[in-house]
Amino acid sequence: MPNDPRRLSVVLFEGFELLDVFGPVELFGLVPDHLAVEFIGPEAGPVASSQGVEAVATIRYARAPTPDIVLVPGGQGTRSLVSDSAFLTWLRDWSASASLVTSVCTGSALLAAAGLLDDYRATSNKAAFEWVRQHGENVEWVAEARWVEDGDRWTSSGIAAGMDMAAALLANLFGNDVAETATTRAELETHKDATWDPFAKIHGLV
Repeated sequence: MPNDPRRLSVVLFEGFELLDVFGPVELFGLVPDHLAVEFIGPEAGPVASSQGVEAVATIRYARAPTPDIVLVPGGQGTRSLVSDSAFLTWLRDWSASASLVTSVCTGSALLAAAGLLDDYRATSNKAAFEWVRQHGENVEWVAEARWVEDGDRWTSSGIAAGMDMAAALLANLFGNDVAETATTRAELETHKDATWDPFAKIHGLV
């Protein structure tokens, strides 16, 4: 077991999608010897999700320490944040030295708008895919994918797909045994094929 777990910083904002955050965090929290999860918000304190349920940020953006692993969720709040220059500048600068930058659902629109997906392959929620792909420069948007891994960037499709990506990320970082420990404790059967994506066809993307 590692002596010090790696820190995973979740970026909260008003209107984040609950399962985008707490699906992956459920798995990450089941292997605390490997990952320590922290929540970053506009201010320290409660942040309302798209569903109205609040999560508590332990530290505000401006005081967040240099991250190791970043997770950016999607949700209705992304629609306004893609045009929020102050937020995008902070996200770009804060994430610049992270070892891994990841997103769930329309969180990839925020990464793209901040310039963090330039020259990377990425995916997103298929129902919102046409909107998401309008953001960023030189992003190779992959329409048919459960998640996309491209070097130090991992992006997943919509909502529940974040748990499949999280399991794959655990396997990549710490080995299959650790990933299986988390998914077994959660009684979760994940899709292990990153190209599995019936929703791209449902939404007319392929």
